[in-house]
Amino acid sequence: MLSKISFKIDYMKSTFLDPRKGFDLTEENIQVRYDPLTGKTGHFSHVGAINAQKLDLEKYMDPLVKGCCPFCRERKTQATPKFTEELISKGRMMQGESLLVPNLFPYDIYSAVNIMTDDHVVPLDKFNDKRLIDSFSVGTEFLKRVKSKDPSIPFHLMAWNYMPPSGGGLVHPHQQYFATKYPGNQFADELKASKSFFEQYQVDYWSELIQEEQKREERYIGQIGDSYWLTSFISLGILGEILCIFPGVFSINQFTDLNIEELVSGLRIIFDYYLKKNIYSFNASLFFGPGEQGYFPAHFRIVPRTFLNTRDYAPDLNFFQAIMQEPVSIVMPEDLCKELKGCFRV
Repeated sequence: MLSKISFKIDYMKSTFLDPRKGFDLTEENIQVRYDPLTGKTGHFSHVGAINAQKLDLEKYMDPLVKGCCPFCRERKTQATPKFTEELISKGRMMQGESLLVPNLFPYDIYSAVNIMTDDHVVPLDKFNDKRLIDSFSVGTEFLKRVKSKDPSIPFHLMAWNYMPPSGGGLVHPHQQYFATKYPGNQFADELKASKSFFEQYQVDYWSELIQEEQKREERYIGQIGDSYWLTSFISLGILGEILCIFPGVFSINQFTDLNIEELVSGLRIIFDYYLKKNIYSFNASLFFGPGEQGYFPAHFRIVPRTFLNTRDYAPDLNFFQAIMQEPVSIVMPEDLCKELKGCFRV
């Protein structure tokens, strides 16, 4: 039986005289892959040519570098805003160390910042289960309250920029939670394509993707409870991308405490792997589709970020991503999967 999902790759070679090899004739392999859902392309080239740069986390505790952080324990209740009583009766939401407040510089009608920890600098190995569970719990509870108060807002999502290479404006760990009618082009394109796939095949793309990747055993990492982990066929990040899918969770109200525990279990495995690879920064997202649909389940994705060097602090994004809107990766998803697969035998 033919697969409903196609994994298309164009293979190319670039030929040149290499000064590193006495100007011998040299070939470099390049791949352009097509996203099996949206059809968008992504480049894979100079594989292995870039290494993640280790960050000196201690310098971020230097008072001259740290500055006046509004999220630190001594300032966060004075420097952060409060929600209106109609939305959050106590003005803010708390669970453990997590404190969720309105974004002082909002991106949308409902725009919250979750201050995850009391500590200003938190290495990846210090994000224990409680810190992560509390953070995701208070954030998703906020989104559920917004949905209850204003069901006209269809989309709900979490975004997390960790450490400066990610573009995060503050080192102090924080996540952002949105309820919006405008979830961004990646979300919107995936949602539209998922609907088209469902209408054509009467099955949701994401469940079909899991089954197909399980059969192929090239990019399927493993399962934790009701969460399924794999490396993406096209990576949005230069150092690869990891995707986690929650089949059957089609809206924020269906996301349970157990789902949060499953997400945290997988995330801590990824953090351990990142530390072994000197990865100290990432972007992450958690998407929830609109209610009353059965083709766009919740999914989490995470991409490492790095400076290309710590001399000039050159970012790992360039004209390809900024202008051409074309992902470029130097890590093959199949290789990343092989390294992670053993870690997920939990």
